[in-house]
Amino acid sequence: MTDPDALAQRKMQFLFALRSRGVTDPAVLTAMEQIDRGLFVRGLFSERAYEDTPLPISCGQTISQPSVVGLMTQALEVTSRDKVLEVGTGSGYQAAILSQLARRVYTVDRHKRLVQEARGIIDQLGIVNITSLISDGSFGLPDQAPFDKIIVTAAAEDPPGPLLAQLKIGGIMVVPVGQSDAVQSLIRVRKTEDGLDYDELRSVRFVPLLEGVAREND
Repeated sequence: MTDPDALAQRKMQFLFALRSRGVTDPAVLTAMEQIDRGLFVRGLFSERAYEDTPLPISCGQTISQPSVVGLMTQALEVTSRDKVLEVGTGSGYQAAILSQLARRVYTVDRHKRLVQEARGIIDQLGIVNITSLISDGSFGLPDQAPFDKIIVTAAAEDPPGPLLAQLKIGGIMVVPVGQSDAVQSLIRVRKTEDGLDYDELRSVRFVPLLEGVAREND
């Protein structure tokens, strides 16, 4: 059993680390305080849930570094009116944080096991504004488009055209761009009446965005 005082101390250090790495939006910090990352990290790595580091999860994927989750969420500028699409459910941690800020979150992943595990934790938390689907995220969710905000938690060589098409005018997409075996750039795309505006936010490293739904043993 973990000592409650030690756990509280680790959580406090966790929030301090977020602030020191540039996560300063009060609403994002509150959401990250409310959603316990420890619920999303299992097995051997559970003791490291409050470290600012990416950790392995099922299906050869990772739960992102908390400060990167915070910075991506902050860059999205989510409001309580927004409908958000997340491509790459993974552990469900990012979607759970978005659920505290947005009106509705749609999250998709190509791995059935990840979606099922994430749904279990989301249900456990009593979160009711997330819809999680097994789907090829590179094509988005045309039936639910357009979206106010889109976040991609896997690296594409370019911002995916189908996702840009599903973004509202005035909307924001945050996506890692670059080769999957190299350091990538985290890009914020704003869709305006006149076209697309791009901001480069920082260097990151994400798993690649792959097309298709994974086979059960992938």
